[in-house]
Amino acid sequence: MNPLRWTIKSTRRLADELRKQGYEVSATLVRRMLVVMKYSLQGNRKTREGSQHPDRDGQFRHISDRVKARKRRSEPAISVDTKKKEVLGNLKNPGKTYRPQGDPQKVKTHDFPDPELGKAVPYGVYDIHGNEAGVLVGISHDTAEFAVEAIRRWWKKLGRKRYGRAKRLLVTADSGGSNSSRSRLWKWNYRSGRMRRD
Repeated sequence: MNPLRWTIKSTRRLADELRKQGYEVSATLVRRMLVVMKYSLQGNRKTREGSQHPDRDGQFRHISDRVKARKRRSEPAISVDTKKKEVLGNLKNPGKTYRPQGDPQKVKTHDFPDPELGKAVPYGVYDIHGNEAGVLVGISHDTAEFAVEAIRRWWKKLGRKRYGRAKRLLVTADSGGSNSSRSRLWKWNYRSGRMRRD
């Protein structure tokens, strides 16, 4: 495999490297050559999962069976996860808005987190049977307490109306971060009755 084929260098740097090897070339010529060779600028695409559990299909069949069982009993099954955290403040966002000519929205030069404003931490709770979701947005950290509170609020605002007589709740999660299966705080908060208060 040619190592240069897998580079992340700019066309200017590629041209510099080629000139060091004795070629007369510009960044523009390198760009044209890449197009002729059917190369193009591309962003990353998430497709690699890494190593999979040998019984991954069996795991998903088990989860599916559990969700169906909850539905037959009119009991809730939810999927929970933290969504992309966003830095708060007057920051540049992609896209454009209509404004008077020559009067763009002024934003900060750098997108560094503001220690006073922090980050928005959205935690989603999706009702699998009802195809309905709620999102709780925090402004500090993605903790186990926050995850359990999001579920509790989902139950209070949405879940109780639909599943008021339910005795059990099935929670599906990626088991990472705040809802990690290894997190004692997640398990303690969830099992200690915080969910039964309301």
